[in-house]
Amino acid sequence: MKPRRILVGNARSPVIVVDAFTGTVPTAIDIAAALAPFPPPQRVHYPGLRRIIDERDHAALFYVENMLQAAAPFIGGGFGIDRFDFIEASFSLITTPPAVLAPVQRAPHFDSTDPNYLAVLHYLRAPAGSGTAFYRHRATGFERITEARMNDYVEVAKRESPRFAPGYIAGSNDFYEQTFMVEAVPDRLIIYQGSLLHSGIIPPGMAFSADPRVGRLTTNIFVQAY
Repeated sequence: MKPRRILVGNARSPVIVVDAFTGTVPTAIDIAAALAPFPPPQRVHYPGLRRIIDERDHAALFYVENMLQAAAPFIGGGFGIDRFDFIEASFSLITTPPAVLAPVQRAPHFDSTDPNYLAVLHYLRAPAGSGTAFYRHRATGFERITEARMNDYVEVAKRESPRFAPGYIAGSNDFYEQTFMVEAVPDRLIIYQGSLLHSGIIPPGMAFSADPRVGRLTTNIFVQAY
């Protein structure tokens, strides 16, 4: 199937969605499974396990490099850039049950304050009802966090965090308005600015498995655009 590009969001906050991107999802899952078990988390922000792909992971790196090469026209056309550098890639599994989430894991997050820091997300195992949602912070009106906005946003968000409802954020709540969402579909690629407030959509009853063949598995890639 020929990849099909969809643009969601808006002109200020575009999200590029490309379906049927590689045609090799089973191979990518096999590569991720060969790297399991993934190491325990080093940071509290991600509610699960991440296996960083490095130069020793030849099959995984080949898959990522091929995917970025194929994604380059979508990245350039969607964001008006001439080139980008590869920063980091990982296989990621959501494994933290809703009842034990830290407050910071219950709210949308941002990856960087740099608008040219782009996230490239490839869905591999996508449970029904899962996806990625994007948000506006009600108190500040921010949809993206820049360097100039970061201190104001973090100060307010910290005051609000004790009042966050338990579990993963689902749609809009008292603190964040969901502006749009992308459904998780195997072999769907999405590209967006890491400065956008976003969160995974985690449906009730999802398997929080550490097995790449069972859990919610994605490839998370970050690039620096110029």
